[in-house]
Amino acid sequence: MNKFFMSVLVLFLSSQVFAERIKDISSVAGVRNNQLVGYGLVVGLDGTGDKTSFTSQTFRNMLNNFGVAIPPTTNPSSKNIAAVAIHAELPPFAKPGQTIDVTVSAIGDSKSLRGGSLLMAPLKGADGQVYAISQGNLVVSGFGAEGRDGSRLSVNVPSVGRIPNGATVERTVPNAFAHGDSLVLNLNHPDFTTSRRVAEEINSLLGANTASTIDATSIRVRAPRDPGQRVSFISVLENLEVTPAKEVAKIIINSRTGTIVIGQDVRVSPVAVTHGGLTVAITENLDVNQPNTLAGGETVITPRTGIEVDEGSGHMFEFSPGTSLQDIVEAVNQVGAAPGDLMAILEALKQAGALKAELIVI
Repeated sequence: MNKFFMSVLVLFLSSQVFAERIKDISSVAGVRNNQLVGYGLVVGLDGTGDKTSFTSQTFRNMLNNFGVAIPPTTNPSSKNIAAVAIHAELPPFAKPGQTIDVTVSAIGDSKSLRGGSLLMAPLKGADGQVYAISQGNLVVSGFGAEGRDGSRLSVNVPSVGRIPNGATVERTVPNAFAHGDSLVLNLNHPDFTTSRRVAEEINSLLGANTASTIDATSIRVRAPRDPGQRVSFISVLENLEVTPAKEVAKIIINSRTGTIVIGQDVRVSPVAVTHGGLTVAITENLDVNQPNTLAGGETVITPRTGIEVDEGSGHMFEFSPGTSLQDIVEAVNQVGAAPGDLMAILEALKQAGALKAELIVI
């Protein structure tokens, strides 16, 4: 096994579950971010732009909009400009005139956007409407250097930058927050028990039948029709504290990093596990046989094969009924299982039906 392979075993042994605010475990249906995307030009680069055909076409169209006519046979290419994709998230209730951050990414062969400025570019939503206008100077954390012999050094990613407050909102996204006589709370992690507890906590404060569960995710709450009163109503609800239900017993395995996360409710049925290795080594040697030359013999080369088998130091440990997580960890540590062996043991326990948990490999 690679000596640089490292295993991290994360354990959740505490049985205590603390109360959390409703605002931390749920969100109001319809109150969400909206993704925006756009296309534009970054200018002012120090020779690190691109010369792709669509960059030249975009540059030509921009000059035509400013009344600068370029002959059709002229190719307006420059290494100081770059075509970029722009994306941002429009928060809920954003109003025209407010600003949002944008991320700018090169889509051509530009080596760096450092020192560039984004020209005015519209940002559109999924419906094709323009919701913001972006423009400004880029902040690029990465940089690169290139020598004449083709050698190149790059730190971070210089072809991506951000513009803080780089877009101005031009259109409001409508939502159903102020419509109807009720609103819906959606849990971040669906759970029937947590959904019931949220409804019970709301009803204990505001009266019976104020909240009712729809399913493991959603809770419908009767709310005032007046928008001002509804804001105050939500402010009260989101600060109520609810004790979430325990998570389903899970074991998460990251096969690339060797990280293993085991939940507190993991149990193992009675089972015996053996741990050990079988190593087979095969060697090939050549022997030279020199016959009697007087008898007319010839020198021959005879291969000699050697096989060695090492069964290793096998270990066996037994799990009793109702074995807890702590027992599993202690047993595995006693045999000194390596990260790959530990993953194999857990997978084998799951296949045997002895592991009472959901095994997830990422």
